Amino acid sequence: MVSARLLHSSQQMEAGTDRLAEFEIAALAAGEVSGQFNQADLGSMFQFTGFLARKNRNSKSLVFHIVDFEIHSLENC
Repeated sequence: MVSARLLHSSQQMEAGTDRLAEFEIAALAAGEVSGQFNQADLGSMFQFTGFLARKNRNSKSLVFHIVDFEIHSLENC
């Protein structure tokens, strides 16, 4: 199991106005994807597939569970 903090930044359209959306979220990768993720370069750009779930049964905090990811080059972002 590999844990990480993911940073997101993008421009989104809301009510006809551009809005900067930025956030940081805790993430976990388990199983086969954890080995691949553990070898990925820090600071790279990624596209993740996964789901949000509570950190534990009694927690209000969310964790993003990574089930797959792709590495993107910085030139395409």
